[in-house]
Amino acid sequence: MLVITEDDPLYVIEFFKVFFDELPAGDAEVIGVTVDQAFHEPILKTLKRMLSLYGWTGVFRLGLRYVWAKMRGDTIAAMARRRGLPLLETPSVNDPAYLARIRDLRPDVIMSVAGPEIFSAGLLSSARLGCINIHSGRLPTYRGMLPTFWQLLRGESAVTITVHRMVEELDAGDVLATAPFPLRERDSLDRVMRGAKREGARLFVRVLRDLREGKAKGAPLDMGEAGYFRFPTPEDARAFRRLGHRLL
Repeated sequence: MLVITEDDPLYVIEFFKVFFDELPAGDAEVIGVTVDQAFHEPILKTLKRMLSLYGWTGVFRLGLRYVWAKMRGDTIAAMARRRGLPLLETPSVNDPAYLARIRDLRPDVIMSVAGPEIFSAGLLSSARLGCINIHSGRLPTYRGMLPTFWQLLRGESAVTITVHRMVEELDAGDVLATAPFPLRERDSLDRVMRGAKREGARLFVRVLRDLREGKAKGAPLDMGEAGYFRFPTPEDARAFRRLGHRLL
């Protein structure tokens, strides 16, 4: 199994803290980890995006957490190194040289956890059992960005964590498994994102076991019910707070 993820020591790392600890040795062998650059955009664009949601105070608090995590080595890459897992670096997961390297490794499964790039057809076809993604929202309704935010804003009782096969259309492949993460009447996006990542790791472990045993049965999505959500705007953030929710 090859893992593709993004460099996020705040939230995505919570997935791997659970995943690496709870993945039974016989269920799957990790042959490599690629930690991709988050967002793949200029830093000023990322800053503007984060300010639109969190404001200056929130960005400052997240920035302190980010720097502290990096200083103490609490990153996904460092976690992989401590476990002796090969790190496969690339400027893009769709780079031809990277794709050639992946084909040589012949992974059974490519596992995407918050992968920041859209997978090309070449990457999608590089694993014997295909590429599997985890999404913190019910599909196809909550396709797109930051589904935990939108489920809170729209008054859902739970986040529906979804593991699905990847196809060329975004968030449109067959669903392999789902699990709920309950939401509170007045909640924190920070709590929900962390908790959903941890529960998602446990769900992914179960899916990998089912794949190994030939029990994974995909359920096709009805794309007639598909939605798509962008990154929240300042107006969205204000509406979120009016419901009594907090971002951090």
